[in-house]
Amino acid sequence: QVQLVESGGGWVQAGGSLRLSCAASGSIFRIDGMGWYRQAPGKQRELVARITSGGSTNYADSVKGRFTISGDNAKKEVYLQMNSLKPEDTAVYYCNADIFRWAAGVNAYWGQGTQVTVSS
Repeated sequence: QVQLVESGGGWVQAGGSLRLSCAASGSIFRIDGMGWYRQAPGKQRELVARITSGGSTNYADSVKGRFTISGDNAKKEVYLQMNSLKPEDTAVYYCNADIFRWAAGVNAYWGQGTQVTVSS
């Protein structure tokens, strides 16, 4: 089994900062990449940022210059530093990981989500 556990969500005023963390655990042979997605009420889930095991990153245009994704391969953790937050960043943020497990191959796994609320 694999678990992704997020932490760090909460409430913040516009212009503030939050840091999200996600830790993967379980029967994991290799993590190919980890990322953050978000889903606002009435909207589809969208990619926020992603990082590969080699350290390559990509971001949604809406967060470039404000959010920074980083990871710790040894700890199997990924982080999202969110600065200059805007009300439109309000959403449930989900951790995602592409994980290789023996006999299961590579599959995408999701955390339970953490709420981020930005007030104007």
